Parts: sequence; C-alpha cells; structure tokens
Amino acid sequence: MKRLAIGLSDFKHLIEEDFYYFDKTAFIEDIIKDGSQVKLFTRPRRFGKTLNMSMLKYFFDIENREENRKLFKNLYIEKTEAFKEQGQYPVIFLSLKDLKASTWEEMERKIIVMLSDLFSEYEYLLDELKGTNYENFKEIAYKKTVLYDLGGALKLLTKILYKKYNKKVVVLIDEYDSPLVSAYTNGYYEKAKDFFKTFYSTVLKDNVYLQMGVLTGIIRVIKAGIFSDLNNLRTYTILSEMYTDSYGLTEEEVMESLKDYGIEQEISNVKDWYDGYRFGDSEVYNPWSILNFLDFKELRAYWVDTSGNDLIKDVLKIVTKNTIEALERLFNGEGLKQNISGTSDLSKLLSEEELWELMLFSGYLTVEEKIDQDNYVLRLPNKEVRTLYRKTFFERYFGRGSKLLYLMEALTENRIDEYEERLQEILLTSVSYNDTKKGNEAFYHGLIMGMGLYLEGEYITKSNIESGLGRYDFVIEPKNKTKRAYIMEFKSTDNIEKLEEVSKEALEQIEDKKYDISLKQNGIKDITYMGIAFCGKEIKIKYK
Repeated sequence: MKRLAIGLSDFKHLIEEDFYYFDKTAFIEDIIKDGSQVKLFTRPRRFGKTLNMSMLKYFFDIENREENRKLFKNLYIEKTEAFKEQGQYPVIFLSLKDLKASTWEEMERKIIVMLSDLFSEYEYLLDELKGTNYENFKEIAYKKTVLYDLGGALKLLTKILYKKYNKKVVVLIDEYDSPLVSAYTNGYYEKAKDFFKTFYSTVLKDNVYLQMGVLTGIIRVIKAGIFSDLNNLRTYTILSEMYTDSYGLTEEEVMESLKDYGIEQEISNVKDWYDGYRFGDSEVYNPWSILNFLDFKELRAYWVDTSGNDLIKDVLKIVTKNTIEALERLFNGEGLKQNISGTSDLSKLLSEEELWELMLFSGYLTVEEKIDQDNYVLRLPNKEVRTLYRKTFFERYFGRGSKLLYLMEALTENRIDEYEERLQEILLTSVSYNDTKKGNEAFYHGLIMGMGLYLEGEYITKSNIESGLGRYDFVIEPKNKTKRAYIMEFKSTDNIEKLEEVSKEALEQIEDKKYDISLKQNGIKDITYMGIAFCGKEIKIKYK
C-alpha cells in the first residue's frame, strides 16, 4: 500500500515519492477550457486548494518543462488535447496562507519579507535586467523597499518574465483571504484592504503580460471592495455548478481508496462521518478526514481537530437567542432556510446576517436543498462537524473536565437536588457576570442546549415546542420509553429574594399549561417537572 500524503501539498513531492494520489488533473483541462482570464475558487480549509495550485504550477511552468512533464505520466490530463499546454508559460506561485499578524506594522514587515522571498526565486533574471527594472527588482529582493512601493510588485514580475520568455504569465495566488481575515480579527482591516485591493488589481486587471490568474480562498470578500475593480474575475464557490468535484473527494474516489486499503466494509460509517458536503450538484467527502481515516482506520474527528476553528468559538461568544434556536433546529436534524448571496462582507463577519453564509463557506454547514437563486436549506454535514459543535459548547459553558458528566448523571438519575447544587457551582465558577446578567436569556438557552448535546444518542432534546396549552422551554425525552423524561421551564428575576417564589411559578406553569401531554402521548410514563429560576449566577429549582 502506498504512503498517504497527509498534510503534503507539493504536487511534485507527492508524485515523485509515489504517495497515494486522487487524480484531480481533470481540473487542469477545465481551467484551460474556461474562458475567464481570472478565476477565484473558494472552498473550506484542507479541501485540496494548495495541492491543486501546486499541480497547476508544475503543469504550466516553462522552467523545467521536460522534468515536470514526467509528473503527469499516466494521469488523466496526459491523455487529453489540453496536455499540449504543459510547460508553455512562466508561472508565479504565491501562497498567503501564513500571512497573519497581530498588528498592521507586523503585517507590513511580513509582506516585505514574503515578496523578497518570491523575487529571490527569480534572482537568475538579474543579470539580464537593466535600468529601472533592475533597480526595482533588486530593491524588492533585498528588502530595501517600503510597503507603499509594493502594490505593483507582481505586475513588475510578470513584465520581467514576459520579456525573458516572450510568453504571457500564469499568476497563482493561494489563500488570498488569509491576511484579510487576520486583519479583520486584529482590528486593522481597512489598512489591509487598501493595500491588497491595489496588490491584486494591478496584476490581475488590464495586465498585458497576464495569461491567466487563479486565486483560492475560503470566502469571497466582494462587498468589502477587494475585487471591485476586477471586472474580469469569475468566482466559483461551493454553490457554483462548475468545478464541483475538483476539490474534495467523490463517493467513487472514496470507495476506491477504501478498497485499496482493505477497509471497503466501512463505507457506511465513513459516509456518516465524513460525507455530506454538497458542492454544486456533487456530493463530496472531506479529503483531510478520509486520508487520516485510511491511515489510522479509526472513526473520529480529524478535520475539526486541526487549527482553524476560531470562527466557531467567536460565533458562540456572541450568540443571540435566535442563533441558539436555529442551531437547535440543526441539531434536531432539521434544515435551516437562509438567504445566501455568496458575497461575504468581512466588515460584518460575525453579524447575524453574515453568520450562516460564513459557516456554510467555511465547511461547518452544507446545502441540503437549493430553493432558488439566493435561498437555500442548510444542514449539518456529518458526524464529524457535530462533534465540533458539541465539544465547543461544552468547553464554552462548562470548561474542561468532569463537571458536565457529573451534572448530567445527577439529572438522568433524577437526583435533582444534586443537579441544582452542581449547576449552581458551574454558574458561580465557570461563567462571567456578562453571561448571566438580566435579560440574557440566550446564555441560559445555550447552557441547556449544551446539556442536550451531551445526551444525544439516548435522548431527544426539544425547546420551544407547542404542547398542551402553550410552549414549554425545554424537554429531554428518552428514546427508551421506559426511562424518565424531564420538562424544564425557565424564569429569570432581578430580585434574589424572589428566586424561590419564581421557581415555584415556573413549576406551576408546567402543570397549568399541561406541557406533559405530548410526552404522555408518546408513551412516556415517568416525568420530572422542573421550574428553574435564575437571578444572575444564582438559581433555584422546584420540582415534582
């Protein structure tokens, strides 16, 4: 069995060292046939963007043409008419995935170093340069320039390469949005936007030396003006009907790989854990997780355990009650209808209106159904992503350790006094005042939702569902009808002396409104009724 190229994104290394490879060279043919001059591909992290860009580099690059030709032996592209384009163009390949900084000054320094490293790769051209081109090239390569003068650096390099080879240049920019997301997160977005708008547009628009430009990223930052000058740009997102299987793995590819490694009997489990993504009209598996599963042969979360989950953690810090309720519907297996424009605006990255779009393009949600041009039904893609939400909720509300385990054991074993005591301890030691201040019902809602995720498998959790004469706040219903169910009603007060009274009112409401009717209709006989009153970090539970 061949070695697995986990984390390896250099196409040449992968092929020459005979690693296992899913043949994605049809992507090259599609790129060549595509009439648009500048293309942007947005896909979630670790879905093969950098490897595909590396493949394009080795295919088109006029340098080492004959040596690179061997890399494509017996691959799909070698048998096509498009193969005549192999080795025909100078190529500039620039990856921005590590271009992250906590301040704009640090970012400036990193950009200068990055471009110096890039120009140094072409230092052999210096002997052929004269005049201004020579001086400008040397200043960039030797870090003797300022950021203000680097906006046109890539165009300068295309001009020099064109004059050297008398061929237009292919420009590949990987993870174009990485420095922009970093800038947004660290509070210097406007400065970064102004620089990169010039940096990209100068080389990609009205550049007579440009053959083709290809960019990759996770999100399409269009409203923010990064590409407002690029009217020759065509964007292919996960919603597009083209290039649907160029990134990620198809079921056929996954099935073949499982056979190759002697574990084809695992296909149904692998499907539950790592399938579920829909790119255009294609069903797609997560390639990072598949490679790791082929290696370790263990069903667990691989993709969500890598870096890059700060997005979800940031989302959970600012959840509203509407967000919580929407997430609950997703966890209950329901679809979530949303308007998705495909034009994320980094200046509103974590606002309610951009939240679902951002989570979709980042791989934390997927499309279940396309309703019309801008409206979609979204859902959680698979078990792996569910584990991320679950883990993040637990850490957010309960921290690490056994607190939640003991809390939920007390509940499901109907030791409600102990449950109250443990919940009180969590509120006093693990959450902030801002979480529990008067009126922040979303916090309590999220807290209970986290509990529900913990019980997933043996119980069904529901909130705000009609039953009897009203809507209960939260119900934990056992899948085994012989086990006990729990109905919870929450009330908050700003008067700590009224906690007991308010919890009693909550308990009475459960009985008065007959919230237990639906449980009884489902054959549940043992039910605990719980009235829970909150006042900041103080709670009181009345039950029967």
